[in-house]
Amino acid sequence: MKRALVTDGVDPLLIEGLENLGYKCDYHPKISLEKTYEMIEPYEGLIINSKIIVDQKFLDRARNLKFIGRLGSGMEIIDQEYAAEKEVAVFSAPEGNCNAVGEHALGMLLAMANNMLRADRQVRQFHWDRELNRGFELMGRTIGLIGFGHTGKSFATKLSGMGMQVLAYDKYKENYTSDFSYVSESNMEEIFEKADIISFHLPLTDEVYHLMDDDFLKKCKEGIILINTSRGNVVKTTSLLKGLESGKIGGACLDVFENEKTGTFTKEEQALYGKLYEFDSVILSPHVAGWTIESKRRLAAILLSKISSLF
Repeated sequence: MKRALVTDGVDPLLIEGLENLGYKCDYHPKISLEKTYEMIEPYEGLIINSKIIVDQKFLDRARNLKFIGRLGSGMEIIDQEYAAEKEVAVFSAPEGNCNAVGEHALGMLLAMANNMLRADRQVRQFHWDRELNRGFELMGRTIGLIGFGHTGKSFATKLSGMGMQVLAYDKYKENYTSDFSYVSESNMEEIFEKADIISFHLPLTDEVYHLMDDDFLKKCKEGIILINTSRGNVVKTTSLLKGLESGKIGGACLDVFENEKTGTFTKEEQALYGKLYEFDSVILSPHVAGWTIESKRRLAAILLSKISSLF
């Protein structure tokens, strides 16, 4: 019987579907990368999330592999060119959690604009300070979306009733806002000039590594607000901190970070992130923007549909 290795928590729908396709599924949601490498040789199918890195060494070990299913969208963890050489089909499911990411980005932005986290803490401590927690409205402001794929479009959909000017830039697309009458196709120069808020919706590639750095910030408006629900390495943390300290950055909503394994922090990283965490103008979450009850099932259904098409 064909075998598939599932290395992360999935909705039972996916396992049931793979079994219906003739696969015996070994479900190990807590398995490590090292253990996966040791076990992978007999398997024809592999389901992964972000902890499993499928590089050339891994693919050479996985001699019987026929397909890889990625729960989500980030494909930088798979050497797709080498997988194609090995005739291993690669599937992802960015459609599965893009709605969750769009809702999360809007929620973070509204929480920051209205000082909700600080106000909540203060009220719980019987401290009542209305003036300190006076917020600002999104209506009338300009937001720039860098990247207009699944999550960029989802966030744009959530912004449709906010009364904002929405600019979008996607280097690799043309006529991509035709279904969004309230979104204007733009360029980086216009976004730098006009945007009060910039939101990143990019896959991690060499081209966008540390896209948001000192030079990027110099071109932005004073008090720019940044949102990153894409990949942590799109934003250079040292530049972010300098911008917050100088006031060039008025606030940030961050679901992703350059290093998300807190147990591996160096002393320098502990100091860097410690300073970042002190800012009331920063809203933080632990890479959970696409991590909802609904997205878990939707990811499974979409991935199963794509894998089924292989057969």
